Amino acid sequence: MKLIIWIIVIYILYKLIFEFVIPVGKATSQMRSAVKEMQRQQQANQQTAQQQQTQPTSYNHSPVKPKDDDYIEFEEIKN
Repeated sequence: MKLIIWIIVIYILYKLIFEFVIPVGKATSQMRSAVKEMQRQQQANQQTAQQQQTQPTSYNHSPVKPKDDDYIEFEEIKN
């Protein structure tokens, strides 16, 4: 009788470990690696944003108005 109880207990422990504990452990490690990857990407994005902010812009935001003396009259030539 004791042998049957030990076999049942061992079977239940086996099922618990291989169907619950190991999959939860795998999911946890996958989530950790996904979170680390997202943090790495976020840090990279922040660094590029900071680099873009520190670089001076060399162009003027106001529209360029042509000077009167820069204008060239255009005439269409017909054959």
